[in-house]
Amino acid sequence: MAELVLGIESSCDETGLALYDTEAGLVDEVLFSQVDMHAIYGGVVPELAARDHVRRLPLLWQELRRRTGHHRADAVAVTAGPGLIGALLVGVNFGRALAYAWGVPLIPVHHLEGHLLAPMLAGVLPFPALALLVSGGHTQLIAVHGLGSYSLLGESVDDAAGEAFDKAAKILGLPYPGGPALALLARSGDAQRYRLPRPMLDRPGLDFSFSGLKTAFRLQAEALPPGDAQARADLAAAFQLAVVDTLCAKCRRAIEATGLRRLIVAGGVGANRALREALAQLAETEHIDLHFADLAHCTDNAAMIALAGAQRLELGRGALEPVAVRPRWPLQELVS
Repeated sequence: MAELVLGIESSCDETGLALYDTEAGLVDEVLFSQVDMHAIYGGVVPELAARDHVRRLPLLWQELRRRTGHHRADAVAVTAGPGLIGALLVGVNFGRALAYAWGVPLIPVHHLEGHLLAPMLAGVLPFPALALLVSGGHTQLIAVHGLGSYSLLGESVDDAAGEAFDKAAKILGLPYPGGPALALLARSGDAQRYRLPRPMLDRPGLDFSFSGLKTAFRLQAEALPPGDAQARADLAAAFQLAVVDTLCAKCRRAIEATGLRRLIVAGGVGANRALREALAQLAETEHIDLHFADLAHCTDNAAMIALAGAQRLELGRGALEPVAVRPRWPLQELVS
């Protein structure tokens, strides 16, 4: 029997609600981004983010009800971590109130598991698979054995790829959010003009490091001719290529090490066009079944949370009480 799951996302600076039908798929979703509010500070201000979630969630729920005609759900799935503690508390308490009022299960969802499952919104995605998770705060290679069963193969030992993009953009004086702005600038640049390092490719293993690349980028940026717009675009393109080359090389290593022939790419950096093109070429060369989340569901959203909650509900792995907020929550702790 089909069940309707309400998903709630409030882990950082996006406020989202979505309804997911366990048979028909995504019903509808609403999302509000706080980008404009945080832009004047050059980054997310946690207290402001939490306060805005308080304001937005009731309004978004009203809008979702109006658009779908649904006034209740059979379960509520909410991001319980990782994320900003204040922002998480707002979403969890909103979800707890609805679940209590309706007398339905409240399902805590791991934010990164939501990202891993996001490609399923575009169709069935069988496991096992290798996953490249590239979001603002995480760069990880994960073996996905099945729902709730994950093995961490490698991760960044310092900056995540998304953080490196944002910091490089800030060095160039680009507006917040920096990653997309740098990627846009890179489109008009010559990536071969400047040579930047590909960190940790000269040693074995699947871990990443981007702090050294960031330092090399900063030193080169400081030496740019003043007012040379083309040089800035070329350096942005060189930086983007260095990150993409590193991610692709580690994916190739992980494919060889695990023998997995299916690759999932999820997280905000997964929307980067250069990365998508490079991984598509890798998939063709290595004969890999490649899956991306669609562009609308690469960044934080409630649809992926509703989907993850629906998957856990069907397998009887939800309805945990009480739901604890966990700002730090290693994904491998979900192994069942």
